[in-house]
Amino acid sequence: MYRRSMIRNIIIVFFLSIACALEGKAQINIRQGTSVHHRVELTPYLVKGDNAPAVIVCPGGSYFWHDMVNEGSKVAQWLNANGISAFVLRYRTAYVPAFITHYRLLFRGNRYPDALNDLRQSLRLVRKHAQEYKIDTTRIGVMGFSAGGHLVMSSVELLPRNEWPAFVAPIYPVVSFVDPCVHKRSRRGLLGDNREHNKRLCDSLSLERHVPTDCPPVFLVNCKDDPIVRFHNAELLDSALTANKVPHKYIQYKTGGHGFGASEEKGSVECRQWKSEFIKWFKTLNFSKKD
Repeated sequence: MYRRSMIRNIIIVFFLSIACALEGKAQINIRQGTSVHHRVELTPYLVKGDNAPAVIVCPGGSYFWHDMVNEGSKVAQWLNANGISAFVLRYRTAYVPAFITHYRLLFRGNRYPDALNDLRQSLRLVRKHAQEYKIDTTRIGVMGFSAGGHLVMSSVELLPRNEWPAFVAPIYPVVSFVDPCVHKRSRRGLLGDNREHNKRLCDSLSLERHVPTDCPPVFLVNCKDDPIVRFHNAELLDSALTANKVPHKYIQYKTGGHGFGASEEKGSVECRQWKSEFIKWFKTLNFSKKD
């Protein structure tokens, strides 16, 4: 039985490695990760014209891997169709070997704050090259899915205010690392095997506990029937945003599950409305220069 399990795991690693190698063509190398195979990349999808708004897109994957299609390239293409430039970020994750084994008990591997630093560097890069990309620096937001939703919301809770994005869109996000609704796989992926129960870290990375009162606008979506990240996660964040009087829109759909991203096949007809709802919400935002 043990031998059969080992063979199955080796096959899984092999095919996932091929899938990762075949994901979208890299455009910008931001920073090397722990090896050349764990590179950090930002893929731009630019619209024509000047002073376009932009969104840095963070695919989900439990902080172990990425869904670079439904939560990456398809999201960017949809944003482009609505006049918004996009940058899909392949941030550092723990990766499949860390999911199958517990080698991070002995070696650091990729873990917090690596992914947050990658998003921070991406925001800096897009702003620095805004003229080249024809981007309006006052309208650069972040959008993330599942664990990527946790990452983008972390950017306004853990980064200095002058580096915040103009708006945040966590879609079916992981939120709490302390509540019973915690998504344990994402917590382990982000913190590592030897820190996943560290009380200080779990508290500091529980988004519902640290929403700033001057948080930029937030667009929040999830589904009641989500089988992966329990729907209470988004409810906790919505309650915290409401308590701190942060301008936000929260939509909870009855059906749709998890991981649908910008797919026109996954999820449900109901939940796929989130894209048109986001565009309507985005058009209501008033942008201004940061202090």
